[in-house]
Amino acid sequence: MPLGPKTPADRAPRNRTLTVNPHETRGYKNRLVVNPSSRTNLRDRVICGDTFTVLETIRKPSFDMLFADPPYNLTKDFGASKFQKTTGDVYEEWLESWLRLCVPLLKDTASIYICGDWRSSAAIQRVGTNYFKLQNRITWEREKGRGAKRNWKNTAEDIWYFTVSDEFTFNLDAVKMKRKVLAPYTENGKPRDWEKGGDGNFRTTHPSNIWTDISVPFWSMPENTDHPTQKPEKLLAKIILASTNEGDIILDPFAGSGTTAVAAKKLGRNFVAIESDENYCLLALKRLDMAESDKSIQGYANGVFWERNSGQSRVRELVDHNVSTRPRKSNPGR
Repeated sequence: MPLGPKTPADRAPRNRTLTVNPHETRGYKNRLVVNPSSRTNLRDRVICGDTFTVLETIRKPSFDMLFADPPYNLTKDFGASKFQKTTGDVYEEWLESWLRLCVPLLKDTASIYICGDWRSSAAIQRVGTNYFKLQNRITWEREKGRGAKRNWKNTAEDIWYFTVSDEFTFNLDAVKMKRKVLAPYTENGKPRDWEKGGDGNFRTTHPSNIWTDISVPFWSMPENTDHPTQKPEKLLAKIILASTNEGDIILDPFAGSGTTAVAAKKLGRNFVAIESDENYCLLALKRLDMAESDKSIQGYANGVFWERNSGQSRVRELVDHNVSTRPRKSNPGR
């Protein structure tokens, strides 16, 4: 039989992977939304249920952004649900079956982001363009993973970016990146388009659709969970800051362990998170509680996204400061 997730006692001493203990479970279960109706207030709530059923209960139109990280066309176990790899045509039909339920829930100014891998990417593009205006395809580097012996190592994933109309939010200044300058250029002895810092010379640049600065959550990161396809908070922060404003509301129909909801809360946005597996819902609630006192996002500090492994000493200092000064919670399962 396959082994289940490791318990805290099985983990290495410095492993920070989040778990929910039995005492917390009781409190968090009381806060889950189950079987909502059209009258249920779902704002900033984690809903435990089937996304197809829940989407049909939501008031229309409600959302400024849709972020969807659906199962890719791979055989994968997601706890309460399992996804079985199928043909491209059947997978495309499945994508359309839930996406068409989301369409009437989106405002005319909404943005849409849908995740995929190289197998599912073309299907996402085709289905998405049936309903929305295609704006771009983001490719981000997953640096984790084993090398293949008879193929190229797969370290890239796609995020397809659509909008409902030609009127949409894009906050360029909120998503600029800090990059290290290897050959600093000067004019009259002064830096040109870069600045000196205590830990190197850096330039603030416009974001591109190739993201190489993302670290996939792993055991020493405080956001890490046992969810098999967890997305990093930094990745969601970029998308949320670019395509929403404070107070906007985001729909995540495949919420997993709650990264979209957590990033939204840290950045002053609202959310509706739907997840079928109760254990992942409980992890999402625990992460949301932690976000009450710790707003830090690894790799993002002082309004700037930092290049991976560049300027990280400054970011790490901010994160460590937040952790050391964080007030202790007497009842995390309230």
